Amino acid sequence: MNTTIVIYGSSTGICEAIAEKIASKLGCEAVNVQDLTTDIINNHQNLILGTSTWGAGELQDDWYDGLKSLQGADLTGKVIALFGCGDCESYSDTFVGGIGELYNGIKDSGARFIGSVDTDGYSFDDSEAVIDGRFIGLPLDDINEDDKTDTRIDRWLSAISPEL
Repeated sequence: MNTTIVIYGSSTGICEAIAEKIASKLGCEAVNVQDLTTDIINNHQNLILGTSTWGAGELQDDWYDGLKSLQGADLTGKVIALFGCGDCESYSDTFVGGIGELYNGIKDSGARFIGSVDTDGYSFDDSEAVIDGRFIGLPLDDINEDDKTDTRIDRWLSAISPEL
C-alpha cells in the first residue's frame, strides 16, 4: 500500500470522528484541513478527503483554503477518494453536496478518483455528489442513519483498499 492520509474538514466534530475512524482502519493519519501543507500533499500518494456539507450543499468552511492548496499542488498520478457527511432528511435536496464541491474543484487535476458508491439504500432528493447515477464518494448521514455508518465505511474501505 502506498502512503495514505485522511484529510478532513469538520465544524461539529462528526466528520472529524469519521475521518479518525477511517484512518484508524487504514492504519494511517487523519489531518485537519486547517493543517494541510504542500509537504503533506507531496508526501502521500493517496488522499482521502472528507467534508461535511453546509448551507445549500456547500463545503465545510475550512475546505475553501484547503481546496486552494490542492489546486495549487501537483496531483498528477495521485489516488483520491472522497467521503462526506450530510443530513438526508433536513437537506435532502443538497445531500452531501460538499463532496461534489470538492470533486468539482480538483476533477481536472490529473488525479485518479476511486470509491464511487451506488445510490441504492440512500434516501435523498438531489445531490451534486451524484454523477452518472452514483455518488462520487462515500456519503454518510451520522445524524439520521448513524446505525448504517460503520457498515458503509467498512464496505467502502473494502472496495477502495486494493487501489490504495
